[in-house]
Amino acid sequence: MRITRHLAVNTVAALIIVGGASLSPLPGATSPVVYAATSAPNPGVAPQYDTAHVYVLPEDFDRFVASLLATFGGTATKQGVFTVTPTPSSTMSQLVMTPAGTVSVFGFKTPVPYPFGAERTGYLVSDLDAAVQAARTTGADVLVTPFNDPIGRDAIIQWPGGVNTQLYWHTTAPSYKALQTIPENRVYVSTDRVTAFVDSFLAFSHGNVASDDAHAPGVEIGRPSDTYRRIRIHSNFGKLTVLVTDGHLPYPYGHETTGYEVSDLAATVAKAKAAGVEVLVTPYTADQRAATMVQFPVLTAAGNGTTTLEVGGTAYGKEQSFVDRTITSRVHRLGSLATSSDATRLPVRSDQRNGARLRDQNDVPRQANYSGRWRQNRGGRTHE
Repeated sequence: MRITRHLAVNTVAALIIVGGASLSPLPGATSPVVYAATSAPNPGVAPQYDTAHVYVLPEDFDRFVASLLATFGGTATKQGVFTVTPTPSSTMSQLVMTPAGTVSVFGFKTPVPYPFGAERTGYLVSDLDAAVQAARTTGADVLVTPFNDPIGRDAIIQWPGGVNTQLYWHTTAPSYKALQTIPENRVYVSTDRVTAFVDSFLAFSHGNVASDDAHAPGVEIGRPSDTYRRIRIHSNFGKLTVLVTDGHLPYPYGHETTGYEVSDLAATVAKAKAAGVEVLVTPYTADQRAATMVQFPVLTAAGNGTTTLEVGGTAYGKEQSFVDRTITSRVHRLGSLATSSDATRLPVRSDQRNGARLRDQNDVPRQANYSGRWRQNRGGRTHE
């Protein structure tokens, strides 16, 4: 039996997958289900333009980018400092293009304006205004209406179920090399909102359901004695896996956002370790693939970022947190990287480590350092 390997990354973590990527359903999977799309043209362009968003501290920026390239290979654009929000802010920014997926890295030198940092991915669309209207029509909420950035326009929407996504458009159409494997966007949704989420996303993306497993192995979400529902969707935006749970998830499950597929799990994990990446979850096998979760060497405002690696059979790997050798439900033969944005919901400052003052959404002063935990201190909270 062929096993796929995947690696997932959360915020500063990644998922790598091993296996062969394919848009066809997996063996034994349900037949693709096509939902009624909106009357608007398909807004998607291609998977290589859909990026996982990772927010890190400025002092961790170069180290994170280097560890990502050492693990997956690829190239990075020239680093710069820009304003990428509609209100005043300043962030380091760099695009990392790997054979397994594209990652947008941000290192804010100022507090991060709400709701930036909570979005999981950025989707390039052919027409931003039309895409935003189509999202509204399907039931999505527009959290940030379209605004200009240095190279185009952006907006942030929220799908039913609380999943945030950036939509962007470039003044000059970008041209990126096609990916060797398609990353998988991983979203955790409740049973109450899964139908609304799936209907909305499918109508917007003009996509189809590649598989819908009501009894997927619980080991994929850290609960080996249980089963859960897993839905895989394919569209011009690439691959998306919907994990339907009751929210009773052991750490770090639920933090990963993207999975990247790789051809050799062991080799990829070895590269990751050499780059300072830590293995958080021991490798396991499920649904024809093996996986493990790792954490990249960075510290975010809310704590350390984590990644998952998986190895599986013949599934496709996306922006998850596993590395698989073949490809299984979440991954194919190549690796996948998963990223999480939870750690970026707090304001981030360039001097955020020792002695820097932070304030949360309730304007409570906080002190930040390396440990990644907050403790109460004289009415405020201190990051320890």
